[in-house]
Amino acid sequence: MANTKAGSNTTIRGYETARGNTTISVRTQIARASTAPDVVAAVRKWKNKRGSLIMVLHEIQNARGYVPRDVSLYLAEELEVPLARIYEALTFYHYFKLEAPGKAVISVCTGTACYLKGAPALVDEFVKETGAEVGSSTPDKLFHLQCVRCVGCCGLAPVAIVNGKTYGKLTPADIKKIVQEWRDRFSDAAAEEPQPPVAAEA
Repeated sequence: MANTKAGSNTTIRGYETARGNTTISVRTQIARASTAPDVVAAVRKWKNKRGSLIMVLHEIQNARGYVPRDVSLYLAEELEVPLARIYEALTFYHYFKLEAPGKAVISVCTGTACYLKGAPALVDEFVKETGAEVGSSTPDKLFHLQCVRCVGCCGLAPVAIVNGKTYGKLTPADIKKIVQEWRDRFSDAAAEEPQPPVAAEA
């Protein structure tokens, strides 16, 4: 008999996960993840090494910005690790995310130097300008806001990093311009995407 946790939509032994009116076989999810080159490469690289689980999760997080459920299911099978243990690691370390973050990931340094030079005020301003709370993304998935430990740029404190671009010696007055810069980037990128042809009316 299938062992189902109360209130959960996941059937542990039945290999099923309900999503609305759709039931997705866990085997289907595993098969999907097993064809992803980045996932397969990470497993092959670390499978037989000590601490393999954390290292594989780090590679997936770095590559995708989060660790999808189908990947976790695949790792449980390939690394012979209980799924519960994988989720313990994912939820214990703040670095890992279970959902895809926004397109622009804003990392505000809250290390000692940045904190003393006004990082909390920068965080407040980013929340105000983007509408994203710390540790979450905006509903349109455009921005994701997070606080991080020292990023090694203490001479530029306070610092924020957006998708790898470093902004130093910031003041709250700078934040609106930074947010608008990234809004414009994604707006321009969307405008350059080819539009599907419009079907002619009969």
